Amino acid sequence: MKAILNKLFEYQSLSKEEAREILVNLAQGQYKTSQVAAFLTVYLMRSITVEELEGFRDAMLELCIPLDIADYNAIDLCGTGGDGKDTFNISTLSSFVVAGAGQAVAKHGNNGVSSICGSSNLLAHFGYEFTNDTDRLKRSLEEANICFLHAPLFHPAMKNVAPIRKELGVKTFFNMLGPMVNPSFPKNQLVGVFSLELARLYGYLYQKTDKHFVILHSLDGYDEISLTGGFKMISDREEQILYPQDLGVNAVKADELAGGSTIQASAKVFTDILEGKGTEAQNNAVFANAGMAIYCGKQLETVSQGIDEARESLHSGRALETFKKLIS
Repeated sequence: MKAILNKLFEYQSLSKEEAREILVNLAQGQYKTSQVAAFLTVYLMRSITVEELEGFRDAMLELCIPLDIADYNAIDLCGTGGDGKDTFNISTLSSFVVAGAGQAVAKHGNNGVSSICGSSNLLAHFGYEFTNDTDRLKRSLEEANICFLHAPLFHPAMKNVAPIRKELGVKTFFNMLGPMVNPSFPKNQLVGVFSLELARLYGYLYQKTDKHFVILHSLDGYDEISLTGGFKMISDREEQILYPQDLGVNAVKADELAGGSTIQASAKVFTDILEGKGTEAQNNAVFANAGMAIYCGKQLETVSQGIDEARESLHSGRALETFKKLIS
């Protein structure tokens, strides 16, 4: 690892195969904790290359416990996190809205690292029991049209890294990898990323797959459609910059998207929105992201059609019913 660190400190980059091999070794506990911490922080100080990201992704997928749910044609809604914005759990809420609209969801999630409340923290608060049992997850899809894949159960090789990430408390390249390493290998994916540069890298890698995908980055830094201004959209169909008015919704202010300062407070925001007590700004943010996912998963002609389906899912109570079915 010393040689690797020296190479990186001299502004050299890793090949795809080097990156894959290093991550496999790291997962197997072959490096000291201090070396791993130094390695993780390198990518806070310089940009990751396509080859490095692809190599890290390949290693994670090689080491994961795979889940075969291809028959359900599910979509994953997952952001990289690490945008420092502390919004409410938009992608998790959107997942239930999407499932309520009839599009199966395989949500990949984890505990918050650089935020207070990740999707796993939230669901655990409501008493959901994480599992990697295929039969139970398929039953969840049958009954609720959604399953939740708690990342540590499917990426056990990463147990050596988890405590270091938690101690660091900052985003690392694992944030960049999260959406790419869903163990069910979904054919449909909505991904939010924390930088325009990462959006381009993701676009390049996803274009080499057979996925239907949408990659999102709000131009003021959010890893989702924030409606606080314009956002970049890169998909397997098109690439463009859109604004709230293009989606038929009003722009919102940053403080209207605030999450809770505790897991309990975040959970209250979550249930308020699902129960129809959300503000216009909160609802519109959910509709925008859920609508984009429905547009992607169902291959609709326009995003507006997806947003209409998202509205119907929330207002009819189907999204709330989906949540209740998953938790029970």
